[in-house]
Amino acid sequence: MPAQSMADIMARLYAKADDVGDRFPEEARRIHHHEVPLRTIRGEASIQEALELLEEGIAVLPVGKRFKETKH
Repeated sequence: MPAQSMADIMARLYAKADDVGDRFPEEARRIHHHEVPLRTIRGEASIQEALELLEEGIAVLPVGKRFKETKH
C-alpha cells in the first residue's frame, strides 16, 4: 500500500475516533468487557499501559504523537 494511501486511512480513522485522552486504557478495557458500546477510540497510554492492554488481549495500535501533528 503506498504511503499516501496509508496516511489517508490513518487520517480518516483518527477523525472518526472518540478522543478519550489519558483515559484510553480504562476506556479500552470497558469496551473490551462490553461495559460500554463498541466504538473506535483514540487517546494516550504509556508504553507499559499499552503492553498491559495487549497482554489482556485488547488490540491497540500505537501510532505516536507525531501522527497527530501531521496535517492532511
